[in-house]
Amino acid sequence: MAESEADLQVKVADYLRLQYPSVIFHSDYGSGIKLTMAQAVRQKRQNGGRRAWPDMFIAEPRGESSGLFIELKREGTRLKKKTGEFASKHIEEQVVLLEKLRRKGYTGAIVCGFDEAKTIIDRYLK
Repeated sequence: MAESEADLQVKVADYLRLQYPSVIFHSDYGSGIKLTMAQAVRQKRQNGGRRAWPDMFIAEPRGESSGLFIELKREGTRLKKKTGEFASKHIEEQVVLLEKLRRKGYTGAIVCGFDEAKTIIDRYLK
């Protein structure tokens, strides 16, 4: 069975704690889990009405970047269709939000699976 996004977040958080113990990070608990309608509405309101907020934030400035936002996807997730369109409206919204964050001085990435997450984190923090 494929690893869920919630399981992937835990795995990445564990990796950060072990490899970079002094780094401060935050992981969005509501990401990748099934919420009731009331919980989903509350979470959306808490995120300023944005449903595309990235899953993790590493609060560690590097170079000109104020920190790293990561959107985690399960291994094998297709981000785009063969036509070049985004695979879903939600993925498109996430890409747009990451671009807005980049314009504000942050680094942002969408990663598929643990190995990609580890590569992006290591590249950013080293």
